[in-house]
Amino acid sequence: MKKVKLNGPLIAGVVAVALAISISAVSAETIKIGASAPKTGPLAGGSTVSYWPNVKLWVEQVNARGGIKLKSGKAKIELIEYDDRTNPGEAIKNIQRLATQDKVDFILAPYGTGFNLATAPIFAKFNYPLITHTAITDKTDALTKRYPNIFFTLGSTTAFSVSVVNILKKMRADGKIGSRVAMVNVADAFGIEMANAARPVFKKEGFKIVYDKSYPLGSPDLSPVIRGAKASKPDAFVAWSYPPDTFGLTAQAKVQGLNVKAYYTAVATAFPAFGGKFGKAAEGILGAGGINPDEAAMKEYFAAHRKVTGKTPDYWASGMVYASFQILQKAIEGVGTKDRKAVINYIKNNAFKTVMGPIKFKNQNNEKYWTVGQWQGGKFYGVSSTGRPGARSVNAKPKW
Repeated sequence: MKKVKLNGPLIAGVVAVALAISISAVSAETIKIGASAPKTGPLAGGSTVSYWPNVKLWVEQVNARGGIKLKSGKAKIELIEYDDRTNPGEAIKNIQRLATQDKVDFILAPYGTGFNLATAPIFAKFNYPLITHTAITDKTDALTKRYPNIFFTLGSTTAFSVSVVNILKKMRADGKIGSRVAMVNVADAFGIEMANAARPVFKKEGFKIVYDKSYPLGSPDLSPVIRGAKASKPDAFVAWSYPPDTFGLTAQAKVQGLNVKAYYTAVATAFPAFGGKFGKAAEGILGAGGINPDEAAMKEYFAAHRKVTGKTPDYWASGMVYASFQILQKAIEGVGTKDRKAVINYIKNNAFKTVMGPIKFKNQNNEKYWTVGQWQGGKFYGVSSTGRPGARSVNAKPKW
């Protein structure tokens, strides 16, 4: 057997290279991202469709490409996540913990209007950009003046209520419905604000609200609400609802035969599970948001979402949640560092190409967004927006 003699310098060189590789692997840069949203509680049904799958998709895609591009090199995402249990107090604790104990570099916006408003002071205190994706409020002017770090992508309550009223107005002008409206709302920040914004708009356009009822978030039995609405003999039914009640109200409307040609429920109407549960009965139902699912970018996003998460995204908020992550990533890469103040300024002063189309903030507000969608032919298409192309015409809802 022939022996190979290695000289000292060669051995030293091999060891040095191995040590360098080892040190590089250990000290590879990461970027810590925090996330807090419901995994349990009444809003978990919504966040586990629109929020958490998009967190998984975005993190996996970014890390598969080597990480977020910084001046110092690519940094893979280290995700730290918490369940807020659909409790604003728990959400506040989670965001505080992410900022002060976990010391994350950035925090993804929470899920839901009330949770974004509740945690906004903490985001501002620690200079975290708060790119909301599931918050709708008319308080944007006051909030953006108070918090220079907050950004709104989804729109205002007035814009959403005006869009719904305008659709009903057009249907009335076409002779499809009359002027009697039954309106209900979930008794939380979103539902209360939407109902308050809608009342004067309905009155201004000559509609008569013949039934006006609120109900607690997480109500187990919504049959009395639908019973009261049906008794008022409405021409249109409008519910400013969250996911559990969107399903519950619609199930009761079908059982009790609340047949109106304009039927609207808000959040979760765009969920694939909604179309799956109600099947052909979902045809013609109006709801919050919408997209153009036939766009190439949206088709690509749907395919990637299914591949990574095993789930189909919804036809509204899912896309905006993912778009908010795209904006954050592009802003960090634009700055090239983890400097949060610089990232906030970058978001304010640049336009972003997203899955929802181009987004440019004006006074920290996105001015182009979908407001109303409708189930047509097994998909939830946008039928009204504040500037997005591709809106479809509205159809009268057939009987259950």
